[in-house]
Amino acid sequence: MKTLVTGGAGYVGNLLCKALLDAGHEVTAMDNFLYGYESILNLVPYEKFHVLKQDIRGNDTSYLKGMDVVFHLAGLSGYPACESNPNSAKLINVDATRHLSDNLDPGQILMFASTTSLYENAGAVCNEETKLNPRGGLYSITKYAAERYVMERANSISLRWATVFGVSARMRAGLILNDFVEKAVHEGTLVLYSAYSKRTFMHVRDSVRGYMFALDNIDKMRGGIFNMGSERLNYSKLELANAVKRHVKFEVIESELGDKDVRNFIISFDKVKALGFDCEISIDQGVAELVKLYRFYDPNSFVRPI
Repeated sequence: MKTLVTGGAGYVGNLLCKALLDAGHEVTAMDNFLYGYESILNLVPYEKFHVLKQDIRGNDTSYLKGMDVVFHLAGLSGYPACESNPNSAKLINVDATRHLSDNLDPGQILMFASTTSLYENAGAVCNEETKLNPRGGLYSITKYAAERYVMERANSISLRWATVFGVSARMRAGLILNDFVEKAVHEGTLVLYSAYSKRTFMHVRDSVRGYMFALDNIDKMRGGIFNMGSERLNYSKLELANAVKRHVKFEVIESELGDKDVRNFIISFDKVKALGFDCEISIDQGVAELVKLYRFYDPNSFVRPI
């Protein structure tokens, strides 16, 4: 297939591009390269790999022509980034997504990167039928608005991802488990806000497997919304911290202050599990590889490639 990955140089995107290429697909990675080029340099030798340096907010959508499947990963991700850049959050997550969707042909498949953050502070078991009314932060609000719009197309699939973790060629700051391990290794102290709030997690490589699973099951999934993750990876913040403690000695301080990014839910993944998808990588495995990474990697280092 001819595939397009928006945000193709990103945390998930670069790994998805490689998985698609290894499966024999033609891949165009579209990115504005705000965070650099290094994550996809290893893909340049692939004959079927193409790169488009372009911002998703541009009016030109000629790049969509001839694509069989569009994986739309480009977006402003996470509560802090969206709250710090409210105008960009709307322009990128909502307006640019709407513009992309409007310019697809009816037969083209759109895989939309949604999020379980839409469930916010449900405090209960949530499935795809759970009533949503996100209002706790711009990330949830903008992603929900975009999801509702793209799902008006018959050939769209919305994948509501659990919070990802793990090592990628383009690391992302602010992801909770990545952040916990970095602070444990570099600072020896971790302050927990809303320590008992629960959310769901998945390894970044399992996320890529999920996209590939959806590609292989388009006929069963088209027009649908799917929670993507595993019940085995529902964890509270305190449980995550204790998992990190099995690998690193550090101090945990439970703050009495609440977290502005309020998320507290348990997710049901029965719908996608019935089709045959489940996560393979555990929290413990993810922590082990992150500890290995942060033993030498400092995201704030002045060391840069020459």
